Amino acid sequence: MSGKIERTEDEREVLVELVGGPADLPQAQRTMHVAAAEAQQKIKIKYYGGYQHFEPSDDSGGNGGQSSKTFRWTGFTKIAE
Repeated sequence: MSGKIERTEDEREVLVELVGGPADLPQAQRTMHVAAAEAQQKIKIKYYGGYQHFEPSDDSGGNGGQSSKTFRWTGFTKIAE
């Protein structure tokens, strides 16, 4: 028996890089792993009383055999009080 676990397409994780937005958004928040299904949708990051919005771009690549995807900043919204 092999120790390697096979994942279905829905369970795969994709490395995501967030590009643009606030210059002071920490690098630790700009790189994350998300489920493959979520990598096709918008990502919202809670940041300083609002949400930074990122959408998938056509840029993608691979990192050590792992899929990666670039999301570009599209704007922000404030959290309603």
